[in-house]
Amino acid sequence: MTNAMLIKKQEKTLQDRFGRQHDYLRLSITDRCNLRCVYCMPEEGLPFFPHEKVLSATEIITLVKHFAKMGIKKVRLTGGEPLLRKDILEIAAGIKAIDEIEDLSVTTNGLALPRMAADLKKAGVDRLNISLDTFDAKKYHQMTRGGKLEKVLAGIDAASQQGFKAIKLNTVVINGQNQTELRDFLRYTITQPVNVRFIEFMPIASQKKNWTQGYAGVKEVFTICQTEGWAYEKLTLSGNGPSENYQIKGAKGSFGLIHPVSCQFCESCNRLRVTADGCLKSCLYWADEINLRNKLDDAAAFEAAVVTALNDKPENHQMALDEQEKVKERQPTWRHMSQIGG
Repeated sequence: MTNAMLIKKQEKTLQDRFGRQHDYLRLSITDRCNLRCVYCMPEEGLPFFPHEKVLSATEIITLVKHFAKMGIKKVRLTGGEPLLRKDILEIAAGIKAIDEIEDLSVTTNGLALPRMAADLKKAGVDRLNISLDTFDAKKYHQMTRGGKLEKVLAGIDAASQQGFKAIKLNTVVINGQNQTELRDFLRYTITQPVNVRFIEFMPIASQKKNWTQGYAGVKEVFTICQTEGWAYEKLTLSGNGPSENYQIKGAKGSFGLIHPVSCQFCESCNRLRVTADGCLKSCLYWADEINLRNKLDDAAAFEAAVVTALNDKPENHQMALDEQEKVKERQPTWRHMSQIGG
């Protein structure tokens, strides 16, 4: 038996009962944020975890090492706002040093990027996702409950100079707030080498009444392209997420649709999520979770807990508009998006 055959035989994979392979970990490293985005947390904010309840840098790196031995190859650091952690560079470098990890990315609101983009690149971060829901300064202030648009735009500019493999802009589309700006974002992709991802507003820890008022589908982008005379074609991009990507012909950038409500992509889900306090969620939407923090010193117990979570992972999230009242066997998560990591 050759060395290559031996390595292949020993390589582990994380497969659930529906045959889905999981090689991607979304890891929240803090529940704290310096914004209060309308789709992420309530206006009054949330009681943040005390520091001792949040995974330390050492614990985070140990956790990723365990997952890497089980088949995880890609890691995304999320929050809250992950760049608020003073040890973010230590965390990033520690994860990137793990042999099995092939791709490291960070989701951020972009406010700290003017001073941190270069250091993140040096620490080994491959990709950035930057949240930007509007180009209107007043509306940005309203949607983030206090944010300043010029700061995130400066962050995007700073990141663009560092040679990251990809920069994506996350745009959550909300009826009555930024739905009328889809054309502006599409036009932005023509001149800027970024991937704008239009994301449907999801009912995560939101009252159904409030969510349905804000929900807006994202397929309107195709109608806009046709109206503007912009020919577009489907595009395959490297990365980890569920985005369905397209490019306007001749554009420097591209756009993607993430539509978990109107068009579920659960059948291809390859993601596991760990919260800032060390709980594994196999599905974003449901309340089911397993504490991994108390198993970090026991690789066998850690692996058994992950296998248990995978075996219990549901076939789909059932957050579609007409499904909310039909589900009885599971409870939707109590956590807000800022406490899960998206």
